[in-house]
Amino acid sequence: MKLVIVAIAIVLVIALVFACVIFFRYPMALFNWQNRHALKSAGFVERSIASPVGRQTVWEKGSGPILILLHGAGDHAGSWSKVAPQLADTYDVIIPDLAGHGTSDPATGPLTIDTMLRGLDAVISSKSSNGKVIIAGNSLGAWLAFLYANENPGKVERIIAIDGGPIRGERPDLVPLPTDREQAAKLFDAILDPGSPHPPGFVLDDIVRVSHDGPIGRMASVGTEEMSKHLLDGKLAVFTTPVDLIWGESDRLIPLSYAQRMSAELPSVRLTTLPRCGHVPQQECPMALEKALIDALCESPPAAKQAQLSAGTKENNK
Repeated sequence: MKLVIVAIAIVLVIALVFACVIFFRYPMALFNWQNRHALKSAGFVERSIASPVGRQTVWEKGSGPILILLHGAGDHAGSWSKVAPQLADTYDVIIPDLAGHGTSDPATGPLTIDTMLRGLDAVISSKSSNGKVIIAGNSLGAWLAFLYANENPGKVERIIAIDGGPIRGERPDLVPLPTDREQAAKLFDAILDPGSPHPPGFVLDDIVRVSHDGPIGRMASVGTEEMSKHLLDGKLAVFTTPVDLIWGESDRLIPLSYAQRMSAELPSVRLTTLPRCGHVPQQECPMALEKALIDALCESPPAAKQAQLSAGTKENNK
């Protein structure tokens, strides 16, 4: 009996040591697994869709109007695990791993905007051949939402852009591919609200490692000239899809002034801000984002500014 107890104790100690090694050596892999597991635990079903750029992974739950949730660069569908379950009470929620992210193809090589748009089109086309979808995207996901709606206006009912868009950024001083802890810490200082927990050193080290080998590094390898071809600076005045902008007030990576620039140009737009939230609200302040999303979706899409002005004039003349 004593030998059995000793054997069990040894196994437990080995398991604990192994878990500690994984936690401190690969914290991002563990974090990503937890978020994806949370989607599964909430009842989301993982499936694979064929596309011209390879198999695309999607997570889906719910029924009703189709709501597509798009994550940011270097992230994956699990980013939405704290918000998506509540949305699935009303919508058919579809969360893809963008092409080259998560478990979606392509797994290697340079990663272009065109590749991600082709993967996204396959996902949307597999679910909606006639009706329109709603797309909510964070950061890179918001940029792709604009581009997709611009190319396929008949397929998109409305966009909700969360801390992201298709115009040039305002922080060239920030390094998207940090090479050391100091650069990674500076990046997270811009991403997070000052009052939110910031990653410890060993997590920053892992972020430096995975960013270069992962999707962000593969996107960077394409070059800024190629990426810049997909910017819509000076072109938003003729953008026909209604847009809700939801913005973390503490975002200093893509600051509120960026949203205000888009808001000034877009013909049908509404801006909502989230206090004490940074660049990735679905992770940093999910309850605030969930409320903002539900409120936006419960309202009609933003009307064209000319219609808003006309309505205001009629009201004032009463």
